Amino acid sequence: MVPRSRHLLRARDLADSRYFEAVTVADLARAAGLSPAYFGREFRRVFGESPHQYLLTRRLERAAALLRNTDRTVTDICFEVGLTSVGSFVTSFRRAHGVSPLAYRASFPPARRHIRVPLCVARAYGRPAHRTFGEAGG
Repeated sequence: MVPRSRHLLRARDLADSRYFEAVTVADLARAAGLSPAYFGREFRRVFGESPHQYLLTRRLERAAALLRNTDRTVTDICFEVGLTSVGSFVTSFRRAHGVSPLAYRASFPPARRHIRVPLCVARAYGRPAHRTFGEAGG
């Protein structure tokens, strides 16, 4: 017999891998093979937080990583991590991290720092200025 916590791990893995989709508690309960009500109680008992809170935490962690490592807008990041309301995202982010998403981003160096070549080289070779694509000469 497989311990119930093993089935809960399947649901948690589903939440971790598909956090950006509209995953519901019913979907997670189905993955665990439990009724939604029983699943919610067992998930909280085993992992210390509700399935909804766990999923929100994963989304906010991913949003924080995107804010640190990209220059994408807060709205784009909100929708990419699976949230549907920018206002709720900002409120939840502030509650989790203590600052707004923009203030969080401002506390890290710009995403340009991840370019592995000097900025002057990236500019010079990233978008050639004088290409003819066979239009000249012949």
